[in-house]
Amino acid sequence: MTASQVKEFRRTLLAQAARYQTELNDLEIARLSGYYELLLAWNPRLHLVAPCPAAEFATRHVLESLLLLPQLRSDARIADVGSGAGLPIVPVLVARADIRAVIIESSPKKSVFLREALAVTATSAQATVIAERFESIPTPEVNYVTCRALDRFIELFPKLVQWSPQPSSLLLFGGDTLRQQIESAGLPFIAVKVPESEQRFLFVIERS
Repeated sequence: MTASQVKEFRRTLLAQAARYQTELNDLEIARLSGYYELLLAWNPRLHLVAPCPAAEFATRHVLESLLLLPQLRSDARIADVGSGAGLPIVPVLVARADIRAVIIESSPKKSVFLREALAVTATSAQATVIAERFESIPTPEVNYVTCRALDRFIELFPKLVQWSPQPSSLLLFGGDTLRQQIESAGLPFIAVKVPESEQRFLFVIERS
C-alpha cells in the first residue's frame, strides 16, 4: 500500500505544483517522497496529521506549505513554531537550500520525528530542532516566524506576536477566526488565498 501511496503523492506534486506557484525538480520530489514515506510509518504512533489520501497530503500539506516561498528573501532565517509533522518547514527547507531554521516543537516524541525527517530529506544542516514550548525559550535571531497548526493557536496568538522579533514577518496559515485576531491586534497584513480553498489563507504580517 505504501508504494502506491508514494507513487500517487509524487504524481500529484508534479501535476499540481504550478497551481501553488512553485516548481519542483526530481531531487526535491524524491526527498519529499522520502519524507512522506517516513510520515506514513510514524503517523499511527504519533498522530502527526489526520489520515488522508496521498493526493490530499501532497496538496493540502506539502504544496500549501510551499506557498511561503515567494514571501521569503534569500538566506531567510525562520522560526517554525509548533512544527508537529514538519509543516510548513520541512518542504520549505527541501525547496530552498539557502534557508536556515529553528524548529520549535513541544512534544519530545514529535521532535525525534522531526530530526528523522531532516535526515531523510538531507536538510539536517539547515535546521535545529528544539523540544520546548516557544514561550519558554528566548526569541531566536530570525527574520520570519511561521506557524501552521499550533495547539490552542487562537489563544496563543497574542503571545506569539509578542515573542516574535522586531522587525520580522509572521507567516501564519488560518481562516476567518485568525483574520479577526490579526485585525483586533491592529497588525498590518496581507492575505494570500490558498488554492482550492475558500476559507483558508496564508496571512503575511509585518512586525516592525
